[in-house]
Amino acid sequence: MKPSLDSAHSATLPLRQRCLGRCEYGSVHTAMREFTDQRRADTVDELWLVEHEPVFTQGLAGRPEHVLATSDIPLVQSDRGGQVTYHGPGQVVLYPLLDLERRRLGVRCLVDRLEQSVMDVLAGLGVTAARLEGMPGVYVNGAKIASIGLKVRRGCSYHGMAVNIDLDLAPFALINPCGYAGLAMTRLIDHAPGIDCETAIRALVKAFCRNLQYDRGMGDDPVESAI
Repeated sequence: MKPSLDSAHSATLPLRQRCLGRCEYGSVHTAMREFTDQRRADTVDELWLVEHEPVFTQGLAGRPEHVLATSDIPLVQSDRGGQVTYHGPGQVVLYPLLDLERRRLGVRCLVDRLEQSVMDVLAGLGVTAARLEGMPGVYVNGAKIASIGLKVRRGCSYHGMAVNIDLDLAPFALINPCGYAGLAMTRLIDHAPGIDCETAIRALVKAFCRNLQYDRGMGDDPVESAI
């Protein structure tokens, strides 16, 4: 049985969206930690949307043998869960900075809702997607299209979900993606030709808000207010 949100939180809640554009990973990582450490009991939850400059990130459980070759793409340590993955232009990363304790929302439920949001968007484009047992993320024909890695600190979440839209997949050949040797990666444009990042982002935000019961009424804040 899938986890569900607490019925006490069925009404929509405020959410501040921040569209950061293309950013270097380290600055966003630092900003997420600072936001989480400084937030108060009444701080509005936020959803940050970003495309990163090319980077490999290694999670807390990361094992060096999953990095198969070196390149000019930097490898940085992250405090999220999971193993090694790749971020780059053409991939949208959704960072849900949520007060899980206030929402009475478990991590498993959050992962489920993130996955469901991607699956809803894909279904709307006529693409059949699925979950795989024991392998968080979303898959199309066994290839991974969305990856999830979270961190919970002081009862609040940061890090989040990366969705491949029109991403160059070649760098994934230099790693075992998410710690799985031979795992195939895919991207939305190969299943829904003509889709663009802006359209995909709007659809993902809409699905995220619906699945997590947030109000989309709070507009985009400028980058300077976040990092």
